[in-house]
Amino acid sequence: MNYPPKHHQDNDKAHLIEVIKTYPLATLISVENNEPLITHLPLVLEDEKLIGHIDIYNPQAKLLRDNKDVTILFSGPQCYISPSIYSTTQLPTWNYIKLHLKGTVKAIESKTALKQSLITMTEFLEAPDHKYVLEPDNPRLDRNLDYIEMFEINIRSWEGKFKLSQDKKPKDTENARAQLIRANQASVKQFLDKVF
Repeated sequence: MNYPPKHHQDNDKAHLIEVIKTYPLATLISVENNEPLITHLPLVLEDEKLIGHIDIYNPQAKLLRDNKDVTILFSGPQCYISPSIYSTTQLPTWNYIKLHLKGTVKAIESKTALKQSLITMTEFLEAPDHKYVLEPDNPRLDRNLDYIEMFEINIRSWEGKFKLSQDKKPKDTENARAQLIRANQASVKQFLDKVF
């Protein structure tokens, strides 16, 4: 038996890029002495490479250079799917969208490139309204350049995991899609009401 099932795999590059663009907060994993180091940070795709920035005091920063191997995870929407939404008898399940990437990372030493990259990333993250513009002459930006490292990741493998009830009847797949939308809208509010 193949695992994961082929109908839960999505290798359409356009779909995978859309996950990165829509959900840019990545989980970046490096390994040193058999110990994983994990950081959550936004990554932006530029010319088939992921670009990111990390605080120089983060212990993982020293591993983001010299063509070291990294694993990157991007997470899309996810939720529990109750059998009650299906028109046929089913068992409970969980639907989700995940993207697993593997690649090699190298540091970009140029402060000019770092500064421009921070401006470009801010512009991307501010879309579509662009209510804030990070100006090149922002003195706070200049003061912080010494505390941020820029890196780029050359992606060598892409794996999309789109578990969206594709193996069900079309009506049930549509019901699961609607539940995913409903659950994500409701769960954010419920969670924030409890913790914030």
